[in-house]
Amino acid sequence: MTNQAPDPIMFGERALCIEDVLALANRQAPSALQGDDEFRARIARGAQFLDSLLDKEGVIYGVTTGYGDSCVVAVPLEHVEALPRHLYTFHGCGLGKLLDAQATRAVLAARLQSLCQGVSGVRIELLERLQAFIDQDVLPLIPEEGSVGASGDLTPLSYVA
Repeated sequence: MTNQAPDPIMFGERALCIEDVLALANRQAPSALQGDDEFRARIARGAQFLDSLLDKEGVIYGVTTGYGDSCVVAVPLEHVEALPRHLYTFHGCGLGKLLDAQATRAVLAARLQSLCQGVSGVRIELLERLQAFIDQDVLPLIPEEGSVGASGDLTPLSYVA
């Protein structure tokens, strides 16, 4: 009797189902990032779009401006590179017990799948890093409570950043 390794859960264009997320959260299946040229090109186009918009317009919400009510505050170009770090340190204000490993893996899987849609302007290297975190079980410590924002995910995802 041979034990065959389960097929990897593929992150990319295909939607994940709850069974996929549970398999990843319970470490019952490995993960993989879609690797075809079209997928990689789509991700690259998202990042290139942001770069071109910055060149043309000079203003991108959350990239060259503040967030929320501070959206009218311009961020000087010399500080743009530091802005993402300030965002996640500012929102890293969670409270309470930490999510268990299973829930944290599910958070990482959901975030990775969301970013794989190619509309967030991230680079393929970020997707590869998140996928490696899932496979190598490198888990951030995410508090259970203390979210802010309309989507309710800024605080928990600041710990993923």
